[in-house]
Amino acid sequence: MKEHADPRDEIVLHLGALRAFALSLTRTTSAADDLVQDTVVKAWSNIDKFTPGTNLRAWLFTILRNTFYSSRRRVRREVADVDGMYSARLASKPDHDGRLAMRDFRVAFAQIGDEQREALILVGASGFSYEEAAEMCGVAVGTIKSRANRGRKRLAELLQMNEGDEIGLTDATTLAVLTGSSSVAGE
Repeated sequence: MKEHADPRDEIVLHLGALRAFALSLTRTTSAADDLVQDTVVKAWSNIDKFTPGTNLRAWLFTILRNTFYSSRRRVRREVADVDGMYSARLASKPDHDGRLAMRDFRVAFAQIGDEQREALILVGASGFSYEEAAEMCGVAVGTIKSRANRGRKRLAELLQMNEGDEIGLTDATTLAVLTGSSSVAGE
């Protein structure tokens, strides 16, 4: 039987991807950092429940997702950002000058539903297969495909893009979310 390395040694390799996923869910850097920290603590303390040889990244993403939704269920009231003032402060000037500005993308991405955004992050930006994303979310593969497709369609509507329009982006992660091509390997 093959001996596997201690998975705790590999957790640090996934911190960037965990933070990106947490940021997409929480939409604030401090909450995302807290969520990643909670995820690492839970993973570390429950490492005996991880099956060596399986997908550690998917296991960590599942812990993060479950932690996020558990905390959302506990929170009875949320502060709405109706006028977009808070999210506008979080936007930064894009590094590219293509047709689609990063700020416009972030504003549109924030307007789609949590489940659609989550599906797009998992299968687009994070590079998980539909099957892996479905397992992490505890839903059928068709449900993930539907959420991702509806999310892409809604993003295109919000960004006023027509079918066949060229996407003038140099940001690979944003491009992956919009087109469904997996571009983020190991981030």
